[in-house]
Amino acid sequence: MKRLANVAVCLTLAVAAAGCGESTTAYEGLEGHGGEGEEEPTREGLAIEFEDVEYNVLITRELNLRDVEDRAYVPPDLPEAPPGSAYYGVFMRACNTSDEPLPPAATMRIVDTQENRYEPTRLSSDNPFAFTSRTLQPGECIPASGSVADTAPTSGAMVLFEIPLEAIENRPLELEILGDYNLTERKQEFTAIELDM
Repeated sequence: MKRLANVAVCLTLAVAAAGCGESTTAYEGLEGHGGEGEEEPTREGLAIEFEDVEYNVLITRELNLRDVEDRAYVPPDLPEAPPGSAYYGVFMRACNTSDEPLPPAATMRIVDTQENRYEPTRLSSDNPFAFTSRTLQPGECIPASGSVADTAPTSGAMVLFEIPLEAIENRPLELEILGDYNLTERKQEFTAIELDM
């Protein structure tokens, strides 16, 4: 009986310890994350701080270029997605949480469970919805407060991706935000956000 009580106490302590650690979603690796000891990515809709910038993917959705609202997000000359593909807008916010001016990450990509990587479709910096990396003052965000992107229904700046429809079957898809390359350790630091798509 005493032995059963000891086992119960040990299990209780193990469960409590597992739930008490601080979770992090910052990964390091040349080819991506998934190595031993790494945490799960942050979910869409939850903010994550990475290299003194707080990122929050507000919504990810397929864009219908025949829809008036969706057409406003993209360049007027953007053709329909090729057969078997679709455009997806990742609408996000990035805020400088440090005491120094700094830019958010300029490099992002989507990765599926088969380790296929999809680069963003380049948007002109004069597109009012485009997520364009620039130096942010402390407390400043992209999109800027009161801007068209901030006040639009999506409430965020957009990173545009053309994704094959078959890749949607390889869910969950993750947005990787790449940070500095560590020359000493030869590792690319990045964080990941699981997209709701």
